[in-house]
Amino acid sequence: MLIAEISLYEIISNATYGVLGAIALWGIYCIVIVWSRVSQKRFKDEDTQDAFLDDVEELVLAGDFEGASEYIDGDLRAIPQMVDLAITNRKLGYKRARQVMLDRFQRDVLSDLEYRLSWVGTCIKTAPMVGLFGTVFGMMGAFKTLATAESVEPSALAGDIQVALITTASGLAIAIPLMILVATVNIRISKMEDLVGSGLTRFFEAFKVGLAKAPAAGEGKSSGGNSVAAGTRAEPAGAYRQS
Repeated sequence: MLIAEISLYEIISNATYGVLGAIALWGIYCIVIVWSRVSQKRFKDEDTQDAFLDDVEELVLAGDFEGASEYIDGDLRAIPQMVDLAITNRKLGYKRARQVMLDRFQRDVLSDLEYRLSWVGTCIKTAPMVGLFGTVFGMMGAFKTLATAESVEPSALAGDIQVALITTASGLAIAIPLMILVATVNIRISKMEDLVGSGLTRFFEAFKVGLAKAPAAGEGKSSGGNSVAAGTRAEPAGAYRQS
């Protein structure tokens, strides 16, 4: 009976190490995904973004929406994708197309990043709790050894106490670096939002002027195959392409 109980303690202690390892790997994986996604969706710097917007503005201000769409085709960064979405939905009018852009950015970019970061937050909260579970279970094993033996050598308690200490330290060692990484990623996301915001403000001005110069520009490129009949509300076309 005692052998079976000891084996159970060993199984649970090893399982605790496995769970902590899985938590650490999942948290790091989510951090890497968010980091790479932010790098993919933003321009390297503001100068590069301004150079891109200079070219797009020239086409949009001239009312050449087809040319602007061809110029940004295949670019998976956030601003080119949103510009393409606005051009595709220009038939809806300036205000509606702008709202479609902002909604799609929030849903397809920011929401995805928040989803990943929420998992990292769960890992940060869970790791110390799993470590605490290991601590409690290790102390239970130590007291069980004391209760079932008349004289106990210190070495007989060392294994259970070691589990108690290592699991607690491991939980903290996982949570603390992840907290630092999340803070760093949040800074990068904030910088991306600021960069995208400044770029969109500039594009919106050119887009409004371009629509005024080419009121019938939507005839050359249908909005996702939807026609707007009298008294019928057009539906947004195009999709924000993910990598």
